[in-house]
Amino acid sequence: MRNYDLTPLYRSAIGFDRLAQLAEHAAANNGNAGYPPYNIELLGENRYRITMAVAGFAMEELDISSEGEKLVVKGEKQEKGAERKYLYQGIAERGFERTFQLADYVTVTGAYLEHGLLNIDLVREIPEALKPRKIEIGTRPLLEAEAQ
Repeated sequence: MRNYDLTPLYRSAIGFDRLAQLAEHAAANNGNAGYPPYNIELLGENRYRITMAVAGFAMEELDISSEGEKLVVKGEKQEKGAERKYLYQGIAERGFERTFQLADYVTVTGAYLEHGLLNIDLVREIPEALKPRKIEIGTRPLLEAEAQ
């Protein structure tokens, strides 16, 4: 039997681990999968943070949108007036679009840019009606037991 490493599937899924949806998302992922690099942190039981390395991008060049169960982060460099002549260019200045698949009830609570890192905070808020609840086990009331 073959052993498959599913680690790449978990890099862009936040808040759930449904294998079928992960596989579908991974198959739809474009060839720009390694840029820009990012981390996904678990901050608490239902709190997450995505940190993306967006060195060289200004706040005005970044766009974050939530479309249904997808979080889309785009970076588009604005055209510069004068062309620079590089001897070596190691800092990528190309635009990007990164999509993250979100689980049900996961929403973005905020985003901030600090030291070339874009931080996006998320939280999963499950409605009370869907949360597990404890059912108390009691004895049968005396009046109902006598009536039958």
